[in-house]
Amino acid sequence: MTLWGGRFSEGPDAAAWAFTTDDSDRRLLGDDVAGSVGHVSMLAEAGLLSAEEAAQLLSGLETIGDEWSSGEFVFVDGDEDVHSAVERRLGELVGDVAGKLHTGRSRNDQVCVDLRLYLRRAAAERSGQLAGLVAALAGAARRAGDVIIPSYTHLQQAQAIPLAHHLLAYAWMLKRDIDRFEGAAARVDVSPLGAGAAAGSSLPLDPAATARHLGFVSVFANSLDAVSSRDFVAEYAFCCAQAMTHLSRLGEDLVLWATEEFGFADYGDAFTTGSSALPQKRNPDVAELARGKAAGVIGDVATLLTLQKGLPLAYNRDLQEDKRAVFHADDVLAGALTAVTGMVESLTASAGAVSPWVTALDLAEALTGRGVPFREAHHLVGTLVKRLTADDRTFADVTEDDLAGVDPRFEPSDVEVAASPAASVARRTVAGGASWDSVEQQLRDLET
Repeated sequence: MTLWGGRFSEGPDAAAWAFTTDDSDRRLLGDDVAGSVGHVSMLAEAGLLSAEEAAQLLSGLETIGDEWSSGEFVFVDGDEDVHSAVERRLGELVGDVAGKLHTGRSRNDQVCVDLRLYLRRAAAERSGQLAGLVAALAGAARRAGDVIIPSYTHLQQAQAIPLAHHLLAYAWMLKRDIDRFEGAAARVDVSPLGAGAAAGSSLPLDPAATARHLGFVSVFANSLDAVSSRDFVAEYAFCCAQAMTHLSRLGEDLVLWATEEFGFADYGDAFTTGSSALPQKRNPDVAELARGKAAGVIGDVATLLTLQKGLPLAYNRDLQEDKRAVFHADDVLAGALTAVTGMVESLTASAGAVSPWVTALDLAEALTGRGVPFREAHHLVGTLVKRLTADDRTFADVTEDDLAGVDPRFEPSDVEVAASPAASVARRTVAGGASWDSVEQQLRDLET
């Protein structure tokens, strides 16, 4: 069924029909029914439908909604899109009065309301999933206890930190992702119904009433903008892409940590896979796929931005392509969050190899605390490292004589400064730094 045809003397060519139809919008059926219920309620209040007509339409829409929820709704080959499928089925249920459903409405504002209803709900679901992963990271941080690992810059060991501090860095990234979804949801929460095809309607519609029925917080201010803009779709996809980028970075660390070279973590069998050739292998495929699938979601953002860039106002059929991209981004993120959360919940921490050089900055700061200019202190510690390296020794072997031989401003207590990564962690007292107290404060903040 199409929602047009009076102007045409023949139906569409089979190839043209196949090219112009897209069944990706079928997932919007529940939202299309909800939008139609709100629209019918407004039409009745505005006197554009009789009470009997409205009751018939609402009863039929309720039946369609029930069929959708139970998985019994059947699409047919002639359904041009989800809107025509609903109207076709409504006609089967209530007869000719179904033709009044589209009063004062266009598919242009109809698809926008469907998308906004869908994305408003999806944003809340993704925020909930992200919160679940934040909780999983906090739980893994607590389980990590006093495990110390090196932090890295340029993938070279830098300073000693609690593994918990590293895990919590991702928790804070994901908290910002939640904020982004909540902000995007606020901009999605605008009803476009009443904008019609482009310029509104001569009928006495009440867009504010429709918005109330559908739970929208505001109504469109410009009908052209309402039906032609897809910035809210691109923004939602960006939220997905940024969250997937964070999952990709987390996945990279989870992959590295599981190697024998790093040895900081292990994961449950349920979240690893084996090798077809190498019997000893346990591969962190969940993390690798989170990393790999981020590429496609980033591409979805580019698709949605490019889709909009050359379109004149108002609606153009190009915009049909927005749904496939945003649904893909949303689906990938939803699946990745579920899998990665399970993987993090299965994480078992262990202490890997921490370089003895991770206390170098502590030594420089010890000198700086005694009034030595930092640049000079940096040079002196570098000189000490050079001498020890030449003798095939490390900070674990440093003596008072080694320190005095470089500069008399070193003190005997600096032997302990150089030799203890654990003491280094305890000294990182800057708020938000990598001390145990900071980790505990972060956990309290995240768990409230």
